[in-house]
Amino acid sequence: MVHKALTIAGSDSGGGAGIQADLKTFQELGVYGMSVITAITAQNTKGVQGVYPVEPAAVLNQLSSIADDLPPEAVKTGMLFSSDIIEGVADFISSHAWSKLVVDPVMIAKGGASLLQKQSVQALIDNLIPLAYVITPNIPEAEVLTGLKIQSDYDRKEAAKKLFDMGARHVVIKGGHDTFSSSKEATDLLFDGNEFYEFRSIRVNTKHTHGTGCTFASAVTAELAKGHSVYESVHTAKLFITSAILNEIGIGNGHGPTNHWAFNKAGVRV
Repeated sequence: MVHKALTIAGSDSGGGAGIQADLKTFQELGVYGMSVITAITAQNTKGVQGVYPVEPAAVLNQLSSIADDLPPEAVKTGMLFSSDIIEGVADFISSHAWSKLVVDPVMIAKGGASLLQKQSVQALIDNLIPLAYVITPNIPEAEVLTGLKIQSDYDRKEAAKKLFDMGARHVVIKGGHDTFSSSKEATDLLFDGNEFYEFRSIRVNTKHTHGTGCTFASAVTAELAKGHSVYESVHTAKLFITSAILNEIGIGNGHGPTNHWAFNKAGVRV
């Protein structure tokens, strides 16, 4: 059986994040990947030079084409950019009962460029989070979505609870931006509404982390598409992204991309 996963996100011309990172991850994890492009970015490892959103009608037409012929077993959203796109995507997902939805609330690029209009945050909260089977914010994104300042493990758990109360069935708050716990470890926190689970890895001192959020969320999506549980999917995604960061390919003059093929390359799994 061929498992299928869909990414709804922006295109990264540099290939390290967005649609490109998602499709690479799907492929490495043995899932057939499909895409709906919401925006085109002129982008490289040094930053984002331009963002060109796709018309909402074109986004919906892409979704209709997928639904008509290649219905996915899991769906991931990344950069959605505008409230019109967010609302249209949410309505489509809801009407087609695509239940395994991974929401990566992409807001800011690695170099600092905004990838989500400020007025779109509320649309994300109102329309997409209630549909999320899993939501995967980093700490700054979780702060924006919840209005909480995360400065301790307790704060992060409170933010996870609040995101769950906002409608997400599972919450993963990633630890890459964590400044309050171990400097030697990066810890991702999963909350399922009842229990908290921690996924730990060594913290790698590198600037080559472009696309880590996209890659992690798409790894979760691929594993869900194959029928694995959320816990199992997050566990594999943590191994995948840690391997991708550890085994850097070192290209570009800025924040370089992670190594998407490291997980399956002999001798480099973590």
